[in-house]
Amino acid sequence: MIRTLALTTLLVAAATPAATATAQAPATTTPAPVAEAAPEPKNGKLTIRTTQDAVLVRSRVKVRGTLQPYVAGQKVIVRFYRGEKKLRVVEVKVRRDGKVGRFTVGYAPKKTGRLTVRAVHRATDELVSITAKGIGVDVLPRRVGPGSKGAAVRLLQAKLDRLGYVVGKRGVFDARTARAVLAFRKVTGMARTSEANEAVFDKLARGGGRFKVKFPKHGRHVEADISRQVLALIGEGGKVERIYPTSTGAPATPTILGSFKVYRKDLGTNALGMVHSAYFIRGYAIHGYKSVPTYNASHGCLRVPVPDAMTIFRWVRYGTRVDTYR
Repeated sequence: MIRTLALTTLLVAAATPAATATAQAPATTTPAPVAEAAPEPKNGKLTIRTTQDAVLVRSRVKVRGTLQPYVAGQKVIVRFYRGEKKLRVVEVKVRRDGKVGRFTVGYAPKKTGRLTVRAVHRATDELVSITAKGIGVDVLPRRVGPGSKGAAVRLLQAKLDRLGYVVGKRGVFDARTARAVLAFRKVTGMARTSEANEAVFDKLARGGGRFKVKFPKHGRHVEADISRQVLALIGEGGKVERIYPTSTGAPATPTILGSFKVYRKDLGTNALGMVHSAYFIRGYAIHGYKSVPTYNASHGCLRVPVPDAMTIFRWVRYGTRVDTYR
């Protein structure tokens, strides 16, 4: 019994150091890998523009755009619409230009009307989704004439109206619209006809036909440009309100040049056939007349077409300044 107990004690003593060493040894562990957070996509700015606000039908509309900041591999989708109808979709790569990305895309519309261009950058890992502000371009016809009707005529009239030319019934190439085309041709130095051909639309598309006010500080006044044979009503601040064709004094009876004021107004038609006359010096007046040729043919007055005479008569007041010059 004593021998068995001693043997047991020796076995326990021999095992104790190893057990203690095992208990005291530090545990060895491998740390789990930590995943790197993906970078957040950047915010940016997308813009598109075109150098012209109007083009002729079948002419190329060139759209230029910028994407900021530049990030390699980005693309932009450009869409062309007429109304809500999608005409073309182009995906274009962005090229580097310093810190900015640039792109160019073109399209030649086959029909007249209002063309709308929109662009979008779809979200990528590097850039968020970005939408550009849309732009509009008028697509003008190459020719319309008397009796023409429809969208092409409305576009012509809208362009002329913005410049101050007096047009007729919307969508109809009537006599008043023909006179507006004539006045536009006079201002731009073209042949004095009423034909709205490709040359007229091209000048309209390029922003031509603006009447340059010679006396912007004269306030509300009338200007008669004898060299171009046009008469313009100028509002406050030198803003052109209306432009009409006129026929001034013939070489033998020239219109007096200078700055005058309206001192008398006669409503109706007098014995000389002058309609709604506004006199600015002696017997010289702005008045309607049955004959208003494209050249200077009056006895010194400023003739205007009879259908326009009443509008001018009402616009002119006593004391309104009238400037005549070459």
